[in-house]
Amino acid sequence: MAQHKSAEKRARQTKKRTAVNRARRSKVRTAVKSLETAIASGDKAAATAALKKAQPALDKSVSTSVVQKRTASRKLSRLNARVKAMA
Repeated sequence: MAQHKSAEKRARQTKKRTAVNRARRSKVRTAVKSLETAIASGDKAAATAALKKAQPALDKSVSTSVVQKRTASRKLSRLNARVKAMA
């Protein structure tokens, strides 16, 4: 356990930050997963709507440093290509 005041504060901050980051990461994963399901179902309208929800979630995760910029860009590019490829 932390002995110094500053170390105790750091421990408290880390707990809070971890919880917030975990929630943000979960939100992104949920958005991407709903898009994956829409793509799998074959409904292009639903997939497009899900993409419009997943894109801001990924962009927000980049600005809050939960996901790296290139990773989010790659994921969005691949998901967008899959939605466009739907008949």
